[in-house]
Amino acid sequence: MTPGRGAAPEPGTAPDRRRAPSTPEPALRPHGSRGPGVELCHTSRLFLDGGDLVLRTRTRTVRHPVGPDGITRAVFVDAAGEDMERVGPTIPGSWGRLQFQDSRGALVGTLDLEDWLPESPALPKRWVHGEELLRRTGVTDLLKAAAIPVHRVRRGDDPEVARRRRGRGGRGQLGPGSDFPFWYWGTRAAAGAVWFAAFTVLVLSGSEAPWLVLTAAVAAFVGPVARLALRVWTRLRLRRCRPVVRAHVEPAPAAGLGATVRFLRDTGIRVQDNDLVLRYTGGQECWLPLSGPHALTSLVLVRDRKGTCRGAEIRGPGEQVRAVLPWDVWFGGTGGDQGWARLRTATGLTVSERRTSGTVPWPKEPVLGARPLPESGRQARRASRFPSTIAGLSSTAVMAVGSFFSLSLGVRGHDAHPAAATVAIVLGAVGAVLQAAPYVVHQLRGRFVLDRPAPADRPTVEERV
Repeated sequence: MTPGRGAAPEPGTAPDRRRAPSTPEPALRPHGSRGPGVELCHTSRLFLDGGDLVLRTRTRTVRHPVGPDGITRAVFVDAAGEDMERVGPTIPGSWGRLQFQDSRGALVGTLDLEDWLPESPALPKRWVHGEELLRRTGVTDLLKAAAIPVHRVRRGDDPEVARRRRGRGGRGQLGPGSDFPFWYWGTRAAAGAVWFAAFTVLVLSGSEAPWLVLTAAVAAFVGPVARLALRVWTRLRLRRCRPVVRAHVEPAPAAGLGATVRFLRDTGIRVQDNDLVLRYTGGQECWLPLSGPHALTSLVLVRDRKGTCRGAEIRGPGEQVRAVLPWDVWFGGTGGDQGWARLRTATGLTVSERRTSGTVPWPKEPVLGARPLPESGRQARRASRFPSTIAGLSSTAVMAVGSFFSLSLGVRGHDAHPAAATVAIVLGAVGAVLQAAPYVVHQLRGRFVLDRPAPADRPTVEERV
């Protein structure tokens, strides 16, 4: 039985300050995210409203008519996209994409299916593909509800794949949106361009003009300030996202597993009106549907041959295993039985049991939630660090270089232009502090507070750092 809408929230639950608009089902939900991207889980949906296909993100709502005057068919490109290069690790390409086309075969919009699979960050690339990928994301039910036929191709250069625009604005990405807001990208890009131009002139001309030194110093200072502002912005935005929560389920790990203060603070399950939200160390949230045709259907309690509980499988239509809950981590300790009962009651999912043969590990395939407990304090700190942009470490390096040159330019020109040089030195020093302080605080707080054994586990567990 799926929980009904309008149920009263659990006692102690904060009131809803910024409830997202109700969304007709079936609706696609974004991939699991953390940091600024968690807001997308609350707001971004792709759904059918009347005769329109609607994309709603944190900043916009786009409607595309379905029918003779709009979308008439879809093309599923079941092929991996090429990996993108950057300074540092490569960025994996898409797992496959879906095109919406009009009656002439012109492109109306396209989406990467990986962006709309909640558990995709926990799976190897292309682990889910083909028809199963369409079913898990909810695309199959969405296309069925819209009466849009779908054609499957295996190559990106297939003749069925559209490459033409349908007039101005005809082609667009139907994605959940960027984890990082546009104002942050724009601010960083503008400041970077100004700094690079001023720095180039200073180096190539050998000039020590005070206005150029100040321009370079201010532009370099914008980067650390923007990153700090993004942290504050993220926290304020997430505080405003307060959906109605039917039940909270906190982990009750068995003694000796190495549960930490951070793990018990960050990990948990929220049962909401229309979603089951799994939250892991680092703040990553994955939203799985509890309503609609592609909603979760059952909880399967897994036991070994001796009858010992191994864990629970969260399944969707067609017996798809969407996530797992290892028993020792979630329900093996004090209060675990109550947590299991609360999860069953709040979700209303069908509960069954099965036994494993004991000859293969469980779970035997990659799945969301298989290893919720970080292996070490270092891994926990790395996973919970505020996420970086697509530029990765190169963005941090550029900011560090900018602060360093502000200091050096100020010291070098102090005799000739003391006022401008003093301002440059101050901006460089403060910028370096703003850049380093969050990282240092994160590491120290993790090492000495959050990544220590939880109090109930302290007598039997050695600290792992």
